[in-house]
Amino acid sequence: MKFFSNTLLLKRITMLVSLVIVTLILWNTYTFFQKFKQAERAKMEIHGEAIKELNTENLEDLEKNISELPLSVISRTKDIPFILVDANGEIKGSNNLDPKKENDPKYLKEQLEIMKDQNQPIQVDYLGKTDFIYYRDSDLLNKLTYYPLALILILVLFLAVIYLFYSSNKAAETNKLWTGMAKETAHQIGTPLSSLLGWISILKMEKVDETYIQEIEKDVHRLNTIANRFSKIGSVPELKKENIVNITKQAFDYLESRSSKQISFSFSSTEDEIFTELNTELFGWVIENLIKNAIDAMLGKGELNLKIESKQKKVKITVSDTGKGMPKKLFKQIFKPGFTTKKRGWGLGLSLSKRIVEDYHNGKIFVKKSEIDKGTTFQVLLNKL
Repeated sequence: MKFFSNTLLLKRITMLVSLVIVTLILWNTYTFFQKFKQAERAKMEIHGEAIKELNTENLEDLEKNISELPLSVISRTKDIPFILVDANGEIKGSNNLDPKKENDPKYLKEQLEIMKDQNQPIQVDYLGKTDFIYYRDSDLLNKLTYYPLALILILVLFLAVIYLFYSSNKAAETNKLWTGMAKETAHQIGTPLSSLLGWISILKMEKVDETYIQEIEKDVHRLNTIANRFSKIGSVPELKKENIVNITKQAFDYLESRSSKQISFSFSSTEDEIFTELNTELFGWVIENLIKNAIDAMLGKGELNLKIESKQKKVKITVSDTGKGMPKKLFKQIFKPGFTTKKRGWGLGLSLSKRIVEDYHNGKIFVKKSEIDKGTTFQVLLNKL
């Protein structure tokens, strides 16, 4: 518990620190972006002053090369695309645009509309005339807009790695806990089992009714099967070629004989022998879990049908009941560890069944259909030999 609480605290601290980092990144990027944008506007204003200076100089000044400074300013403004427009909205010139399209009037009008949306024009007054410089953000400034997104993406990936790391650690710890508990349970069951076998021998010597002894032996065999199941948790089970019809029928018959007589049990199979690779003890556990869930859903009264079908390369085992049913949103949740709709129970039966079928037998288990107050149908698919 200490490990889990420390992990949860560390997760919260990590999330808080990450939130602060993201906020600082966004704020600093926004501040830098605005300053860069202001610097570009100041550069364009100087550009406008240079244009004004060139247009107001007289011929004598030009001959004396006084216009070298304005020309130098204009020549250095090469990274900001702009269009010069007169007071009537006519385009007088452009610079830093696509050289292949800068003579296309349609292209210039499209660029002008973009510039009008991005920035306020710079007014240039000279000799009683007024021109306007429209400009858009430079390529560098446009690239900067994606910079915070890239940083956030990197941070999200970093957090995802951290989350997966802690989740895998937690899952590993949980698996170790359940595996340890299962093996300890198997060990604890072993002691009374040995004692019961001794008592059965004594009963036989005392010539007790053979029928009673046979029923006790069935339950002892059942306890031995349960112990073996628990001992196999956490290890890869051995699969053998088995007749799934017999294995399923054995589990079905055991629970039928020990269930309410108000439940009508029905078992059917399209063939007497259908072979597949099974671990008989673990697969029997799956069938028992499905039947027990059906019995609980019917509250001890109703109809339970188990059907086995051979379909090409697959074997279908269908378990149907006339119980309370469930909404569609629970079809997948019921297989998650710890999820249960019962007042009592740990919510492990179906999650274990899913692991046995899908991880150990390479099959599928799912809710085929369910209707509230009408019943539920589970289906198991396995590969046929």
